[in-house]
Amino acid sequence: MTGLTRALRALAAAGAALLAVTAAPVAVARPEPKAPPEFVDLRSVDPTIITEMRYTTAHNFMGEPVDGYRQPVCILARPAARALRTAQRSLLREGYSLKVYDCYRPQRAVDHFVRWAKDLDDQAMKGEFYPTVDKTRLFEDGYIAEKSGHSRGSTVDLTIVKLPALPTRPYRPGEELAPCYAPKGERFPDNSVDMGTGYDCFDTLSHTDDPRVQGAQRANRQLLKERLTGLGFVNLAEEWWHFTFKPELFPDTYFDFPVARRSVAGH
Repeated sequence: MTGLTRALRALAAAGAALLAVTAAPVAVARPEPKAPPEFVDLRSVDPTIITEMRYTTAHNFMGEPVDGYRQPVCILARPAARALRTAQRSLLREGYSLKVYDCYRPQRAVDHFVRWAKDLDDQAMKGEFYPTVDKTRLFEDGYIAEKSGHSRGSTVDLTIVKLPALPTRPYRPGEELAPCYAPKGERFPDNSVDMGTGYDCFDTLSHTDDPRVQGAQRANRQLLKERLTGLGFVNLAEEWWHFTFKPELFPDTYFDFPVARRSVAGH
């Protein structure tokens, strides 16, 4: 075989290999969905509202950051955000501030909740968030569902903080847990006023008007409820912290864009 023949055969083999590579299907990454222009970062509407986005951290009922929560930013439909601004202005005059725990929630986060709820062996955070509830009942009792109003963009979980607000210490994974319905000085510290339970407490004591909650705790719940319902928010009776602004801009749409500033960039 001459040198020229060998060179031609090598060139042909290389060309065939290149053709095989280019003929193979190429995986193209899909761009992340973005929020419709009706969604905004709450801080762009009212930067004075305190933000403590629990699901970006491990301090929640699952004990780990939740899928889809990229940054601790509260994203809401603009009418809901503007209504919170009005409530905040009223509370500031009395020495209080709103604090949000969760706002828009992507569907992928809800799916994460569902996977966790079906894993009966994972009960790492039971001692704080659902001490008296058997995990097998989370769906039946309504604590976990396959769809959430948060994914429509007009629902927010929040509380009230007395000013000046002291910082809340970070949760340390593995630390000893206290029941979410324990006296305020015994449960995980929160700079909010005493609402009778902590946030995301899977217990009937979290029902907004539970008759066992009295005194200052009941007054604090009523203050939050009164300031928000007067502006168009509707409280979920089973959760003192859960409010939905009505009418919703997207009552039938469950979005899945991530919780990140880029999702609402330029809005």
